Amino acid sequence: MTAQLSQVTQWFESYKGTVNKSLHDSAKPWTKIFDLVEQRTGVDRVKIFFGAASFCALYLIFGYGAQLLCNIIGVLYPAYVSIHAIESSTKQDDTKWLTYWVTFGIFTVIEFFSHVLTHVIPFYWLLKCAFLIWCMLPMENNGSVIIYHKLLRPYFLKHHASVDKIIDDGMRKAGNVLNKSD
Repeated sequence: MTAQLSQVTQWFESYKGTVNKSLHDSAKPWTKIFDLVEQRTGVDRVKIFFGAASFCALYLIFGYGAQLLCNIIGVLYPAYVSIHAIESSTKQDDTKWLTYWVTFGIFTVIEFFSHVLTHVIPFYWLLKCAFLIWCMLPMENNGSVIIYHKLLRPYFLKHHASVDKIIDDGMRKAGNVLNKSD
């Protein structure tokens, strides 16, 4: 038991170091905000971060408008960095954020048709928020990359030819209808 507790403590300290490094990274949009808050309060930015994360987690469990907070978290930062990706000259960040948005979009469609899940699954908005954060983590194999390569891409490769044919047929029929009305 002591060895397991030691491993958890070691993992948490390592994670805390990673968070601290990210919170001090001048390239990140949140660094100036944490500089200001840390300076005004005298509280270490890592403690501020974990306090804010804990508050958000509790709000996602018990708060009114948890769905709105979850969707803001799942859209705001990804939209901001997606704009940066569009404006950058490299393709790698474009692919990363397109992968996130494909995963987000498919998850949103599934969620729409299984609306009952939001009422049946305890802590649904907290779980969804954790899922979206996992999908947008700034690491090479985040959740959206794993989901894309393990689930979405194989399904797409298997069925895209038949879907393309259906779309082409639909476009041709729509064009015929529009041409007849001229």
